[in-house]
Order: sequence, then C-alpha cells, then structure tokens
Amino acid sequence: MKTTDGRKISPRAMEEIRMRAVERVQAGESPETVIKTLGFVRACIYNWLARYRAGGWDALKSGKKSGRPPKLEGSQIKWVYSLITEGDPRQLKLPFALWTRALVAKAIKDKFGIKLSESSVGRLLRQLGFSNQKPLYRAYQKNPEAIEKWKKEVFPEIKKEAKKIGATIYFEDESGIRSDFHSGKTWAPVGQTPEIEATGARFGLNMIAAISTLGQMRFMVVKGSVDSERICDFLKRLMHNAEKPVFLIWDGHPTHHSRKVKQCVESFDGKLKIFFLPSYSPELNPAEQVWNNVKEHGAGRDPVFGPDQLKSVMLKYLRRLQKLPRLVRKFFEHPDCAYSIR
Repeated sequence: MKTTDGRKISPRAMEEIRMRAVERVQAGESPETVIKTLGFVRACIYNWLARYRAGGWDALKSGKKSGRPPKLEGSQIKWVYSLITEGDPRQLKLPFALWTRALVAKAIKDKFGIKLSESSVGRLLRQLGFSNQKPLYRAYQKNPEAIEKWKKEVFPEIKKEAKKIGATIYFEDESGIRSDFHSGKTWAPVGQTPEIEATGARFGLNMIAAISTLGQMRFMVVKGSVDSERICDFLKRLMHNAEKPVFLIWDGHPTHHSRKVKQCVESFDGKLKIFFLPSYSPELNPAEQVWNNVKEHGAGRDPVFGPDQLKSVMLKYLRRLQKLPRLVRKFFEHPDCAYSIR
C-alpha cells in the first residue's frame, strides 16, 4: 500500500491531521486503523501520541517542541498498546489475569526501566482509547469446533426433524435470584451515594423457563434447589395438554442427565425428545435472555423485604413477559442466538 508523504502536505494541514488522528484514537479507534485510513506509516501515529503526552495539543503543531522530552517514545507506546490488546498479564508472569494500572506500570518498568505513576498510566491508557471495563468471563473449556458444528450441522438437523414431524422446539434454562440483587442506576448529587431501603437478610429463589421461536414461554418458580424432582415437575407442566411433540434443548447439567429425569422423559412415550447444547456455551441458549429481562430490567429494580415478596415480584415479571410473545421471539435475535432462526 502506498503511504502518504507528509512533506508534501502544508504545515497547517498536517497539524489538523495529527490532532484528528489523536482524537480518533482517544475516542476508541485502533491506532493501527486510524493511521491506515490516513495512509501514513504505522510509526507516525505512535510518535504523535508520544508528542501529545509530552506537551498536549500544542506539541502536535508544526514546528512546536514540547517543554520536556517524552517519558515514552512512540515505539514504546506502540508496545503498550499491543500489550493490552494482544496479551494477558499472566503471559508476563504477572500475578493477575486483568490489566490494572499498577500491572501496566510494572510491565513498562520491567521492559524499559521507566517508572510511571498509576495516574500517569491511567492517562496513557485513556489517550490510547482504553476504558476501565468489567470483563466477560468465558469458560476455557469451551470447544469452538463443537459450537460451530452445533450451529451449522446439529441444530439445522434438529430443525429439519422438528419440521418433518410438526414438533415445537423449546430452549430451557434455570437461574436463581438473591434478595440482595439489584440493577440500574439513579441520579443523585455528586459525592452522595444514594441509598435504597431493602432487607439486610439474604434469601433466594430459583426459576426454570423454556421458550420457543413462536414466542411461547413456560416457567416455574422453585423454593429450594432445582433437583431432579423439580425438573420432572417442570417437564410435566411443559407437556401437559401438548398437542404436538416437543423438542427440548438444554445444557449438560448433571441433573439433566440423572436417571430420574431420563425416566420422566421416557414416560411421555416419545412425545418429548431431549437435545444438549455444547458444553460451557450458555450464550447459545436464547432462554438466558429471559433472566436478563426479568432480573436486570424488572425485579432487580424493586426493593425486596421478604421471601414471599421476592416470589411475588418474580412471578409478576415472568407473567408479564409470558404475555409478550413478540419480545420473547426477540430473544432469538440476540447475536449469539441468531443461528436458531436463520
């Protein structure tokens, strides 16, 4: 790819290019992407970022020199960016799996012998377009090949068979909620953390739900653990007055493989057929979105003062969702679940 020759661009235009490039990186764009779209060599963007760190926006003006030499050169800033985007602290034998300002500072000192304060590292990371975020944890046992096979081969065959015999496909999942769970934010004066009155006691409730691509939803609220007996109770409710065969898809939890559950499934004389999702892949299950809806957007915003009230609140939101088949169908459009309706 042909690169742009900055010497052929006016000083004023180059100032604008440098400033816009740094702004784009700070807004979250990859430095590599920014410089590629501008047509300059890769080193330029990191050199501009180094100039900005040393002297602010004035240092990006043509002919301007920063008042102090940069602690980190462009090539070193590039190393930091690659470290965060491509590496894991444990690869450097650091003791934690998440990048903190302290760990980044230690990595820089170990690599270049340059000591930066945590606040300085924080500014550097923000200038590189990073933000402090809560990570998503993925099971390392996840099998990408099995997931791909499920999406492209296994589930299409399940759909084909269901269509052939007129069966309804349901996805099932279980979840729990505790009395101290809450979601959402509220406005309050700066420096004054708002308080919502709720019980200090801790208690919980478990739930089972199954949804179909038609927007149908069946659920059950459980006091105590979701054991084989509870699963069998739910299956009986699911199959009560079922006019068509049911294909039920769920995860490989040991309870689902228990002898009692297998005997329960067999008692329906072939009218209920069970399929298992790939191991450690809850994101493939659209029923997971039920809990996101009723907990994050519903019950998690209601103060709870006792076990009976918690049950009442959960039933309220589950029943409301059950009456919204269009919304239930939307759960299958989630990026991780869209394979189920293609």
